[in-house]
Amino acid sequence: MRIEDTDPDRHNAIEYPMEVGAPKFAPVPIREEKDKAINVARAHANQEYERIMEQAAVLMRQAKALQARLDATEMVHAAKFSFNPVYGKKYYLYQDQSLGSYRLVQNSPSEWSCGVPAGWSFCQVVRKLGDSTWEVVED
Repeated sequence: MRIEDTDPDRHNAIEYPMEVGAPKFAPVPIREEKDKAINVARAHANQEYERIMEQAAVLMRQAKALQARLDATEMVHAAKFSFNPVYGKKYYLYQDQSLGSYRLVQNSPSEWSCGVPAGWSFCQVVRKLGDSTWEVVED
């Protein structure tokens, strides 16, 4: 079948050169193109994977911090105290070995004039937060 110059639409639609002066035609190296595409896809997927893993690490840190707050809240609510705690203020949690329970007090171990009561051991410093949970404070 011969293509005539009188049919320019058909002539321009053919995927291979039809004239001597046409641009050079070479087959596309499919294997190389696939390798390049796979390498690019892997690079982008690895970048996205790293971003997701960073977000997961942040979420894990937040979950651990929340669990620590819940543990501290349970300890404080199990403790005995005879005052109304104020939000944002530090309190001191002691374990009373004679009763086998915790005590929440306003005095730090260094603020006792006669020393820490016998049978009490200091556990941790806690602070009441606005959502009624308690957090452990590094003192």
